[in-house]
Amino acid sequence: MTKRVAVAGSSGLIGGALRRLLADRGDEVLRLVRRPAQAPDEVAWDPEAGRLDPASLERVDAVVNLAGVGIGDHRWSAEHKRAVERSRVAATGTISQALVSVLETTGRRVRLVNGSAVGFYGDRGDEVLTEASPAGTDFLAGLVTRWEAATAPAAEAGLSVATARTGLVMAADGGAFAPLLRVTRLGLGGPLGSGRQYWPWITLADEARALAHLIDRTDLTGPVNLVSPSPAPQKDIARALGRALSRPAVLPAPRFAMRAIVGELADSIVASQRVTPFRLAGSGFAFEHADLDGAVRWLVGR
Repeated sequence: MTKRVAVAGSSGLIGGALRRLLADRGDEVLRLVRRPAQAPDEVAWDPEAGRLDPASLERVDAVVNLAGVGIGDHRWSAEHKRAVERSRVAATGTISQALVSVLETTGRRVRLVNGSAVGFYGDRGDEVLTEASPAGTDFLAGLVTRWEAATAPAAEAGLSVATARTGLVMAADGGAFAPLLRVTRLGLGGPLGSGRQYWPWITLADEARALAHLIDRTDLTGPVNLVSPSPAPQKDIARALGRALSRPAVLPAPRFAMRAIVGELADSIVASQRVTPFRLAGSGFAFEHADLDGAVRWLVGR
């Protein structure tokens, strides 16, 4: 059945992939933009000022909120950390309040799929993590906790809300894997920190498909881990990239050196999160790229 879906953050890596997937399957996509609307499929909003006309969402079936300042775009200064959190919490709160207004005005219950991140769990070593696992204690864990909490007005009003805790997205032209691809092609890939930390990855194709799955499965509410069923130590991921590119992947990047280059962000890069897609897989979602080698071959082929 064709749906009308509003997407915030539609110009980003994940938002663009989702927009193309929805269009390919015949859905109508409405883009929330932070400038004057210039096309029939655009709606202007100002999330930090709390401005989003509820009337613009009265005919949509779902909203996917992927808006927010890039976490790894800059060194983690106090100012950047505030901007990262403020952008996510404000956008989520603005959309949640607008959907509550739609419900109160029209009685329509619009599905909300809100962005989130596996950063919720913090650095947990080899512990197997599901959606039932408690939050971590570092900056990202606190940020994600407050980000998800901003959906409370919608959930408390009785709307169907899912928070998509996304892992490290495998993509050739953005995200955490693009720089890894570049250095591996140059023969400079290898372990980051100890290399033993688990990275919860997912290909961009499966990320978009999982978000579409959440749009359709309105019965699936609360946190949902969007990661592959095969989290792997970072050194194994580096080796898989090296094999796929026929390049060595043995040069280590010690934690102290990474901290000198990227600052506090290095702590997140070397954090270990053995996250599993317990609820996603249990809801019947079928991964296109479930194993590491197959996913890396897909990534290199892009």
